[in-house]
Amino acid sequence: MGPSEHRLDLLKTLGDNTRYAIYLELARSPRPLATAEIAESLGLHPNTVRPHLERMRDVGLLEARPDTRGAVGRPQNLYTLAADAPSLGLEPPVFPMMARMLLDLAADAGLSGEPVVAAGREQGRRLSHRGSLGDRRRPCVEAAVTMLAELGFDPTAVTEDDATTVAFGHCPFADLAASNPELVCALHRGLLEGFVDEVGGAVEDFHDLSHREPCRATLVADA
Repeated sequence: MGPSEHRLDLLKTLGDNTRYAIYLELARSPRPLATAEIAESLGLHPNTVRPHLERMRDVGLLEARPDTRGAVGRPQNLYTLAADAPSLGLEPPVFPMMARMLLDLAADAGLSGEPVVAAGREQGRRLSHRGSLGDRRRPCVEAAVTMLAELGFDPTAVTEDDATTVAFGHCPFADLAASNPELVCALHRGLLEGFVDEVGGAVEDFHDLSHREPCRATLVADA
């Protein structure tokens, strides 16, 4: 199939109102979504949504991976837009463009290390006072995992003794981090450190792209 025929196939697929609504839902989401989440958001039955998702995956609009968050039974899929899916003019390009320009400016200015982490910490402290995240009755680790989920990191937490390891199943900064992991991952680390410190805990360990292993952090709550 040539480029023109493939483009036509994509447009035909999105010509269905339900599939178009699903595409918009996934385009707006900062993290991958399960079939049940999409169905609930659109007021549809999961059995109605499922074949539409498969059709969209077949033509290359979506990617799917197993949900490994520990649910009982057969693992369900999490769906997100494919990396090479056409934007079709649905996603505003301004913010990603601005982020890339600012990242280039920071790199050209030679910013690195502690100043970058400190900028992330300041944003993390601000986040800890925003909306429901500012509820100090919530345990530190729970608040941190909620914050990461809201930002689209699709976190999975495992607690052993007094420490909790949080793995990041998805990175909303992936495109930027691939070109400059030193800056982007340092900002992410600082953001998490600032948030956790403000809600009563500490980040004991942080593994990012430079460690050549899955990105994760180890959190401990204050005694």
